Amino acid sequence: MKFNMSKERVDNIKEYFVKLVKHQLFFSEFTALENISFNIEKGDVFGIVGLNGSGKSTLLKVISGILKPTIGNVDIRGNISPLIELGAGFDFDLTARENVVLNGLVLGYSKNEILSKMDEIIEFSELQEFMDVALKNFSSGMVARLGFAIATAVMPDILIVDEILSVGDFLFQEKCEKRIKKMMDAGATVLIVSHSIEQIERLCTHVLWLEKGHMKMIGEAQKVCDAYKGVE
Repeated sequence: MKFNMSKERVDNIKEYFVKLVKHQLFFSEFTALENISFNIEKGDVFGIVGLNGSGKSTLLKVISGILKPTIGNVDIRGNISPLIELGAGFDFDLTARENVVLNGLVLGYSKNEILSKMDEIIEFSELQEFMDVALKNFSSGMVARLGFAIATAVMPDILIVDEILSVGDFLFQEKCEKRIKKMMDAGATVLIVSHSIEQIERLCTHVLWLEKGHMKMIGEAQKVCDAYKGVE
């Protein structure tokens, strides 16, 4: 996965287009991921670890289809429910209740499916008193609660979680982990990025360690986590 990065600062759109027309915009190529190749089996709970900037979130975006890889392809079998960017798919001027329907449609659920799960989503998120409040008044933790409740209300084939479980209080994190384990028991495939190595150890069966966009190590969770902790 490669990106073109501007070599110079452009302060506004007008300046950008002027430089573009005059061929004065210069870019450098940045390789975020290189030679990444692995398989995830159905029902696996797959963790991705690495320091900041190692390419973890970029990899999840490629897998979920948000980014198209510069070279290569991703073969997905099943429907994906991604929890990658906090608030992605939400309209912060709408109420939480309205966003349940909106976000559910973005995730590919039918309106009837979402409405039938509305009570369950409200109960799991523990936001009963705030469902008719505009999302712009929510804390990041409240947004995370709502997003996770929606994404897991209808059992997906594949759930992708990027640091969402680190937002919110300890009890809600435990609640999320229990739901993930329930999904695992039902055969769902789960991909998790987390800075909490203890969380990865608890939940995952296999782990990929990324370092500067390259695969440093891949294998059984405990073995990879032990190696990763040795260099943190």
